[in-house]
Amino acid sequence: MVEKSAGNPPDHTTTPTIDPWAKLRAATSARIGLGRAGDAMRTRDVLDFQLAHACARDAVHTPLDTAALQAALAPRETILVQADVDSRGTYLRRPDLGRRLSPDCTNVLQKGDWDVVFVIADGLSSTAVQVHAAPFLQQVITLLPGWRIAPVVIATQARVALGDDIGERIGAKLCALLVGERPGLTAADSLGVYLTYDPKRGRRDSERNCISNIHGGGLSYATAADKLTWLMSEARSRKLTGVALKDDPLLPGAAVPTPLSADPPG
Repeated sequence: MVEKSAGNPPDHTTTPTIDPWAKLRAATSARIGLGRAGDAMRTRDVLDFQLAHACARDAVHTPLDTAALQAALAPRETILVQADVDSRGTYLRRPDLGRRLSPDCTNVLQKGDWDVVFVIADGLSSTAVQVHAAPFLQQVITLLPGWRIAPVVIATQARVALGDDIGERIGAKLCALLVGERPGLTAADSLGVYLTYDPKRGRRDSERNCISNIHGGGLSYATAADKLTWLMSEARSRKLTGVALKDDPLLPGAAVPTPLSADPPG
């Protein structure tokens, strides 16, 4: 038997612990299986949470850079409007005011004969609109040859229903409103699209189709653009949107969407 001398360091060799949550954590951006340091959360998890919370607040409160957005959409014609809201605080407290145009903007929309008007609305995440709206819209428009597309309307302090007011005034058969969705603690830059046939003030939410979660960790531009342009074609043909227009081919009576483009590899 070999005896260890008093000067030898203690043997701290231990069997590595397998993290049972590692595989699940790698498959989701949700905060699951967070570790602890004593009785508290680990510092890195606390800092990650605080960063996500700060990004969400910034997404809500940072003003949309309309000049940069117009430049990104050039040379396509754009029109700037604002909802009937005097401040961001009012916007958050009074959703009803974000659903109607400011009186100062009602005369800038000239009525025409358009198949669709695209409205880009800051909504609850200017971050989502700043990052995704222009490249996504440009991809959508390439899939709409022959459509009469109105000038793009950029709306600030806007809620979804503002598209009804805009669509009616500009004379479009369809309104596709791109809007920054309410940020969460896993995605502060999620873009949504609301499609309404025959937009006019007083439309109900049940009369719209929604495509949600367009961002780097959600729907790709190509997938969302295919879905939107298919819905637009069906809406124009059937003269309706909302709960009566299904995009799920498994549902009775639903048409099977034909892909118009493919997602890039990887």
